[in-house]
Amino acid sequence: MGLRYAWSSWRVLLLVFVAEFAFHGFTYGEKASNYNFIQEATSAPIVSFYDYIIIGGGTAGCLLAATLSRNATVLVLEREGSPYVNKTKIRIENTLSTLTDTSPDSFSEAFISEDGVVNIRPRVLGGGTVINAGFYSRAETFFLKQNGLDEALAKDSYEWVERKLVSKPVVLQWQSAVKDGLLEVGVLPYNGFTYDHIIGTKIGGSIFDENGNRHTAADLLEYADPNSIKVYLHAVVQKITFTTKVGLRPKAQGVIFYDAQGVRHMALLKNGSMSEIVSSAGAIGSPQLLLLSGIGPALQLEALGIKVVLNQAIVGQGMADNPLNGLIIPSPVPVELSLVTSVGITKFGYDIEFASGFDFSALSIAQSPANFNQILHALIILLIES
Repeated sequence: MGLRYAWSSWRVLLLVFVAEFAFHGFTYGEKASNYNFIQEATSAPIVSFYDYIIIGGGTAGCLLAATLSRNATVLVLEREGSPYVNKTKIRIENTLSTLTDTSPDSFSEAFISEDGVVNIRPRVLGGGTVINAGFYSRAETFFLKQNGLDEALAKDSYEWVERKLVSKPVVLQWQSAVKDGLLEVGVLPYNGFTYDHIIGTKIGGSIFDENGNRHTAADLLEYADPNSIKVYLHAVVQKITFTTKVGLRPKAQGVIFYDAQGVRHMALLKNGSMSEIVSSAGAIGSPQLLLLSGIGPALQLEALGIKVVLNQAIVGQGMADNPLNGLIIPSPVPVELSLVTSVGITKFGYDIEFASGFDFSALSIAQSPANFNQILHALIILLIES
């Protein structure tokens, strides 16, 4: 038994971090949106047992769950709902309105960092792939080598993801002009259409298909064995429970979670040497859960009245925001709707990305001039976190 922390990011390219576990040539034909294993947590038994418990059904959680379910029983606990309940919200033309909608039942949740930075995080099965700009790129080769990952296995895993989610985008007038402009200012060479993350200008992949439908990490659950997996929605995990013995490191044994009606449930690991709890609740959610479970800086936990299970000084520390700059150019004539397609990858370590055709006046938050900064920041998030 054990506990692992899976770093989940909004960037689709980071699927490779957990994709090395992916199996290949194993698929089920039924669509994930119709799977009966995706249920409300109110239907969960009070006590249940699984080989793997995954906290967070985001980009990393869905992929890992689909893979592990081939040879083990898997439970996924997602704190909010499903993107399939309203598929119009995840169409390309609704991207900005979905991102900026932070009402209680929306897919986006606003927060402000301790530094005063306004930001948005996803709260939906599929995670950031439900609200981002949909740009797809593989990781750089040196990253794989630096982290000791098998390049051949990573390539197979990329293709496993790409078969379900990624399309070659249709490049129209605006994105063609972007490509030409990047080349003109010296973002060279031109690499054409490629999933590879290499210096120069390229046309990348998109998780929007040719009809404008978004494909999210939740679609990867189509790979799962429906007889071995359970996904509970609106399941809020309170804490991870541990067994402790003097002289031995604590071992994770289960989780306590609550459904939408406030009923308490417990999911426990089976007695297997490979049984694990995986926290993939995001860069904010996972450290928060560890702290609530008693893993973190002892002095901080004691001050909050939380029993210390393991004194771990780095939990919840070292968070940082990506530096970014955004520019919005109003057009006197209608411009085609497009998200990130043509991209400039510079040798200086930053990327140049563009979107077009969004109507800010259609957003409810645009009615007040005081909200302009919120709109601007939302669009920048959309581009940078793609």
